[in-house]
Amino acid sequence: MKIIFMGTPEFAVPTLQQLLTHHEVLAVCTQPDRPAGRGHKMNMSPIKTLALSAGVKVLQPETLRVKKSPVGDAAIQINNDAIKIRDYLAKLGADIFVVAAYGLILPKAVLDIPTLGCVNVHASLLPKYRGASPIHSAIKNGETTTGITIMHMDVGLDTGDMILQRELAIGPEERAQSLHDRMASLGGECIVEALAQLEAGTAARIPQSDTASTYAPMIQKSDALIDWGWPTAQIINLTRAFDPWPGPYTMLNGEVLKIWQAEKADITENVPPGTVLTADPSLLVRTGDSAVRVLEIQAPGGKRMSAKDYLRGREIRVGEILG
Repeated sequence: MKIIFMGTPEFAVPTLQQLLTHHEVLAVCTQPDRPAGRGHKMNMSPIKTLALSAGVKVLQPETLRVKKSPVGDAAIQINNDAIKIRDYLAKLGADIFVVAAYGLILPKAVLDIPTLGCVNVHASLLPKYRGASPIHSAIKNGETTTGITIMHMDVGLDTGDMILQRELAIGPEERAQSLHDRMASLGGECIVEALAQLEAGTAARIPQSDTASTYAPMIQKSDALIDWGWPTAQIINLTRAFDPWPGPYTMLNGEVLKIWQAEKADITENVPPGTVLTADPSLLVRTGDSAVRVLEIQAPGGKRMSAKDYLRGREIRVGEILG
């Protein structure tokens, strides 16, 4: 099949790799290069890096939406660029557009370009966890199963008819990076299967239930703040969900203290949640229903380390309240 691929981060890489192996990729759309790191150097997306290495043309529009009455020279230029890219995509004559974690909304005018429409590789078992953070949300909410959905795209947010789904178990101690990598690999496998069905004319169109849907919004750094009043299991799930980004954290004496890993401790002392119960040789903190033993921690400007090593060089007093 002749394909235009749209994607940006590492999650999308296995999907593009599979497409390059099994199909003809006419062009790749990815988000513009962004400044990153302390030096604010312009970084290419992982998808751009892969596409260039494969000799595939790369397009990087700021948007694919076209405003009726853009205001200002910059807005007019962005509008003109979007029109040019939309026209260019139409002229390529792709059979289908494949989208995986692109990060830009596709308007109806773009969805209607390819003969077979557009399909999306989504990292959840839809209709659960529509939106930008399905992997993090599944772990944060204590799910034990997730999966990949390949779906026909429409103008809604992950609302299109489903072609196929494949389940994936979430390990009891699995963290976001590990699950991300396994999901990305599964997404690449699933898109090959779905495209074969589409090519053969046997692909399903399974409507989603809006009443059964849940939403996984874009993550903010503040989402990773630990609420010590939560049950222990919820706190531990949060540390799993936001490792490595944005990093689960609490506050101590006005400074951010990242709590990377913790385990349940069966202590029920009648003190407020967030109270430090012991700080030598281990760090125990009261939660809403018991306590956690902090296993890995990071001070501002420091490195991740075991709580035991952290406590050797820094004092946290029993009775202090984190939060």
